[in-house]
Amino acid sequence: MTAANAELRTLTLREAILEALTEEMERDTTVLYIGEDVGAAGGVFRQTEGLFDRFGAGRVLDTPISEAAITGMAVGAAMTGSRPVVEVMFADFVTQVMDQLVNQAAKLRYMSAGGFSVPLVLRTAVGVGGNLGPQHSQSPHAWFAHVPGLRVVMPATPADAKGLMKSAIRSDDPVVFVEDRMTYNLRGPVPTEGVPIPLGQARVARSGEDVTLIAISRMVHTAGVAADLLAKRGLGAEVIDLRTLSPLDVDTVVASVRRTSRAVVIDGGVRAFGITGEIAATIGELAFDHLDAPVLRLGAPSVPTSFASAHEKMILPTPEAVCDAVLSLFGDVPAEKEAS
Repeated sequence: MTAANAELRTLTLREAILEALTEEMERDTTVLYIGEDVGAAGGVFRQTEGLFDRFGAGRVLDTPISEAAITGMAVGAAMTGSRPVVEVMFADFVTQVMDQLVNQAAKLRYMSAGGFSVPLVLRTAVGVGGNLGPQHSQSPHAWFAHVPGLRVVMPATPADAKGLMKSAIRSDDPVVFVEDRMTYNLRGPVPTEGVPIPLGQARVARSGEDVTLIAISRMVHTAGVAADLLAKRGLGAEVIDLRTLSPLDVDTVVASVRRTSRAVVIDGGVRAFGITGEIAATIGELAFDHLDAPVLRLGAPSVPTSFASAHEKMILPTPEAVCDAVLSLFGDVPAEKEAS
């Protein structure tokens, strides 16, 4: 059965990733799952439900609360023949694992001249929502993309989450697999056939001719709603789902902007010094002569996220904000572009 004719079911993003983990652990006995509360408890978001019962304590390892120790153990396991998936419950806690991840996992292949590889997946969750406060609501994915040797994945749909997790587990390089926890219950069609999605390939989620909206993870859905709003104004927005930050699919982004001549980059992380700046600079370098307006960037403000719901709603870009940004690129929308 091929990807084109595989049977589709509707799953949540959480279920799709769990299905990918199950299939990969069945396919390859070297795949391990390591983390806090991932065993009999089934994960704090039920994201490992059933794995412990199916594969046992030898392959689904419940650990003490020490992210540094967990990740160090995973690095050693990866160097000696296993393919561990190590879970850091919230991305806020990656500050505890940066030495193991950045100075060890990301560099060992280079430092050993290819003698060692570190095929591990660090799985973690980002995102604003749920009143979890400033130490559980950060989105630091740009940190990982800055590190040579790491691959960084951020899925937006259940189908992509399953296919990208499969590719991440099979990769011989360390992969940081970043999930927005507010998308865990997002539902969508997922093929029964387990088809890996290559890392480094963006997806054109929606075609358009007037402006390119470049987004990742949860912001892809924000961009889609904004595209609907823009369509009512007679503007066609092309929505690009990056899917991976590293490697970045520069060709797809630049080709789109060269056609549309305008671009807005949308991210759920803090805008300052973030991924939006890197993408905007890349567009400026490779598509400058095709631009009819500056590249605009939307992201979170440089403030911690409080517990208050009212404050949470002020952090992330909204479809209306994206729409307003696009309209500003056109000034007054030409009459011929207004919807009849």
